[in-house]
Amino acid sequence: MSEKMTILAIGGHVGDMELTAGGALASHALKGDKIVTLALTAGERGVPAGQDVGEYRAQKVREAAQFAELLGGESIVFEIPDGELQDSEEMRYRVCDVIREVKPNVIITHFKNSMHKDHMTTHRIVNDARFFAGLAAMKRDLPAHFAGTLYYAENWEDAVDYRPYVYVDFSQEAYDLWIKALSLHWFVTGSKSFPYMEYYKHLARVRGIEARKQYAETFMVPEETKRLLKDQL
Repeated sequence: MSEKMTILAIGGHVGDMELTAGGALASHALKGDKIVTLALTAGERGVPAGQDVGEYRAQKVREAAQFAELLGGESIVFEIPDGELQDSEEMRYRVCDVIREVKPNVIITHFKNSMHKDHMTTHRIVNDARFFAGLAAMKRDLPAHFAGTLYYAENWEDAVDYRPYVYVDFSQEAYDLWIKALSLHWFVTGSKSFPYMEYYKHLARVRGIEARKQYAETFMVPEETKRLLKDQL
């Protein structure tokens, strides 16, 4: 029996990782692995017309929790206002502390390029926080923990120079669980700015076809880990 994994998915906003890595997260949840999502902001400034921003923030936090609960996991949402995420050492330490607490085997976050500044800032924060978390000489409240695998999820807003490198396929059961959980997010089903549900459902099928599977999600990896080791051609 394989050892259970812990996966920490870190997004700039509630919904980012749920959309882009949710199929893989659901698949791992069904295998008994632990799923934790961390949103550095709630993403509340995508508020529906006529709704109070504060109320929508509370709604987003509930949606994150409901998604995670359906996967048997947990969610964390920082209190930082949407659009005001700072590229700072303080933020790196905060994320470092979460990594040390959760002790993930795998971290998933944003790719380096994006039309959205919170996504790019999150990418930089997570890369450094992962390093800090694994550094024993970096004294924090909790002992060091190094997450050995880091992935960058495929996001339509983070598309510049993104090239699929790792394909993770998942079953119909995982797909159905993902879509059920994803449907709890208002912006996925109700937003008029972009057809999120339609796009990501079709993308999962397209990537599945490319992988000769039913459904799949793709990920990039840090440049320094892009290597294939073989003992023959």
